[in-house]
Amino acid sequence: MPRQKQRTPELRDRLLHAAIDALDASGVAGLTTRHVAQRAATSVPAVYELFGDKAGLVREIFFEGFRRLGHRLEQIPDSPDARADLAEAIRVFRGFVRENPILVEVMFSRPFADFDPTVDDNKAGAKVSRTFDRHARAAVDAGRLAGDPIDIAHVFFACVEGLAAAESARRLGGSKQSAERRWRLGLDALINGLGSRPGSD
Repeated sequence: MPRQKQRTPELRDRLLHAAIDALDASGVAGLTTRHVAQRAATSVPAVYELFGDKAGLVREIFFEGFRRLGHRLEQIPDSPDARADLAEAIRVFRGFVRENPILVEVMFSRPFADFDPTVDDNKAGAKVSRTFDRHARAAVDAGRLAGDPIDIAHVFFACVEGLAAAESARRLGGSKQSAERRWRLGLDALINGLGSRPGSD
């Protein structure tokens, strides 16, 4: 009697987690449907049935990365110091990148030629953007930063993402001390500059 196929949500989740583990272990080049199927103890056809093709699998990895990052950022409690809360969001973001460098590459650097996120796909980062927007707005409302909150959130996110990518590529120096020093220099310059009222010089 033929074995009944089990294309369940549980198998889908197992394959997705296996794919992320494969990325972590072997990098972008190691993400093949065969490798993922082996890690999930299933068949290659199961991967295609559940995700359509390799691009569909990469798309779900992309979404899962933003889900994980968004969840982590949402755990940051609000404190009386809005600027410190924004600094904490930066610390959490940096930690996520350091722990998941290849996953973050899929989220931000488009390393797979067969996956080019659409406008709708890019909405996956909305929760992350809202977190930075919320902390920037709170800091502006409290008088800790000056400027348009949405502009500030975008600038912070771009700078933090760039610094994190540079650190992952070891472009901030080969030692932990040099990377820490350059992070602090960049963020201090950004925070202190945005803390100045226009025309106050």
